[in-house]
Amino acid sequence: MRPAMLLSWLAMILAATALPAHSAEGKFTAEEATTLPPMELKPTIRRLFEAKSIKVKDPAGNPFCEVWFRKSVPGKATPEQIKNGLTYQEIPPTTVVAAIRFDQKAKDYRKQEIKPGVYTLRLATQPQDGDHAGTSPHPDFCLVVSADKDDKPDLMEPKSLHDLSAKSLGMGSHPGVFLLFPNNKPKPKPELVDHGMGHWVIKVVLHVDVSGKPASIGIGLTVVGTAEG
Repeated sequence: MRPAMLLSWLAMILAATALPAHSAEGKFTAEEATTLPPMELKPTIRRLFEAKSIKVKDPAGNPFCEVWFRKSVPGKATPEQIKNGLTYQEIPPTTVVAAIRFDQKAKDYRKQEIKPGVYTLRLATQPQDGDHAGTSPHPDFCLVVSADKDDKPDLMEPKSLHDLSAKSLGMGSHPGVFLLFPNNKPKPKPELVDHGMGHWVIKVVLHVDVSGKPASIGIGLTVVGTAEG
């Protein structure tokens, strides 16, 4: 194949796999990839994921993180809820939603440092108390747990998840949290969306198993972005 033809062919392949980023040049970008789940994950957790990921690059084009979303998550919902569209409230708290590898230092929503490495992401809802009032635009989050500390995919007590996440950060008593935006009208293919104020959100559709009945839910995972102030 001639060099010019080869370059043209490669450009077509890259264009087909790049995710829409809804951004100006120099912002975070993402693309779909065929990548096996990280070996750092425990085997019982690793098997929850397919060899499909979303790779995010920083404004300089360097690898920032890579995310694997679960093949299917369990749900509890009525037929009416399924018809109207599932929300995070129909997914049991502490459910494993995704796995993430940070290629460089990152910050969670509370501006806590997240070291490079592999983590699981488990669903959690912000406590409805005075300490958390007005601290985020939405109450749903994913908590990060170091892959070496997350032994099995079972649900756990919320307090246990909080403690395990805090230990994974190794800097205090607060877990590592990543904000979830609602995604009520998910598109068929994943996309990286700029939500403003420095928030970059991966939006995907996940399969949901509701007592053996297939359903789906839109996920909006913030991979870049912190609380104001």
